[in-house]
Amino acid sequence: MTGLSDNDIGTRDRILRLIIEKGPVTSAELAKELVLTAAAVRRHLAQLEIDGQITEYEGVASKPARRGRPSRRYVATGEGQATFGDSYGDVATQALDFLYDSLGDDGIWKFAQQRIHGLEARYRDAIASSGDDLEARAHALARVLTQDGYAASIRKGPGGYTLQLCQGHCPIQEVATAYPAMCEAETQAFHRLLGVHVQRLATLAGGEHVCTLTIPLVSRTRETTPTWKDSHDTNPA
Repeated sequence: MTGLSDNDIGTRDRILRLIIEKGPVTSAELAKELVLTAAAVRRHLAQLEIDGQITEYEGVASKPARRGRPSRRYVATGEGQATFGDSYGDVATQALDFLYDSLGDDGIWKFAQQRIHGLEARYRDAIASSGDDLEARAHALARVLTQDGYAASIRKGPGGYTLQLCQGHCPIQEVATAYPAMCEAETQAFHRLLGVHVQRLATLAGGEHVCTLTIPLVSRTRETTPTWKDSHDTNPA
């Protein structure tokens, strides 16, 4: 890209970040969020597509379609994701490869647990201060995750019986792709922080455009989440 003003570059970066956080999203939704004209947003979207940072979403729409031609919805590509913050994924993956060679699955799981306990300690007060309302606690979790670079947001699930915690970016995506225990430990942490059983539906590490976690709004008894180690135990009971 040549001849772009600082203002154009800043606007394009904001559009890309919104697509990472809120995608799949339409140009009209972006224009409303950024208070820009539809023509200005489409111009930036066209360039982001040319640069390979976004692509049109081909999945099923989460909202009922209106009459007429459906609006194009956009998500970030892997290249677009890579621009959202610095990553030391290669080095971290190599370190975990060494740990796995030395200690196997147990070593990876202990590392994942140690990392996630630190995250829980940092997040616990912010979530507790939001009170007992589950939706308020979920929004508090999304806010602290966003501060850590996860571009998180809360959306209503189908029928209004659930919430969805969506993470549009994952700072440890390369590591989580190689070692799914990282995602499982994170899911268990969210279960403990929110006090309800949550379910992971999709992950960036698994090739989806966003990490999605379902949070039930219906009251249930707190459950004990099975550990990654238990789910991978091949020994008969």
